[in-house]
Amino acid sequence: MPADAPALSSLDCLVAIMISVSMSDATMRTSELVTIQQVVNHLPIFAEYDVDRINKVAQTVLDLFEEEDGLDALFGLIRDALPAELRETAYALACDVAASDAHIGQQELRLLEEIRYELDIDRLHAAAIERGARARYITL
Repeated sequence: MPADAPALSSLDCLVAIMISVSMSDATMRTSELVTIQQVVNHLPIFAEYDVDRINKVAQTVLDLFEEEDGLDALFGLIRDALPAELRETAYALACDVAASDAHIGQQELRLLEEIRYELDIDRLHAAAIERGARARYITL
C-alpha cells in the first residue's frame, strides 16, 4: 500500500467500493454515478456523511487504479477501515452499481468476484444479494 494513501472512514469505504465497480470497465456511466449519488443521499447509513468527500474518495480510487498493485492497496485500505458488519452492505452496494446500467461486463464481474473474496462474503449470501440487485434493476 502506498505510504501516502489516505485513510478511509467506513463510509468512505462503501463509496470507494461503489466507485471502483463503476470504474472497473474504464467507463463511469451516468446511471452508475446517479446510483452512487442516490445511495449516498438516501440510505440511512449515510445520514451524517459529508457528500463533498465523494470527489476525494473517487480521486483516491482513480489514483490507486493507476498503480500496478493499486487494487490490492485499495482492498488493504478497505480491510483496515470497514467493520465486518458492513461487508455485506458493501457488496450489496457494489452489486447495485454494477446492475444499474443494465449491463454487467466481464471487468465488473471479475471485480465483484474479487470483492466477494476480499470481504469474505459467504457464497450463498452473495447469491441472494446479486439476485436482489438483478430484481431491482431489471428492465423490460
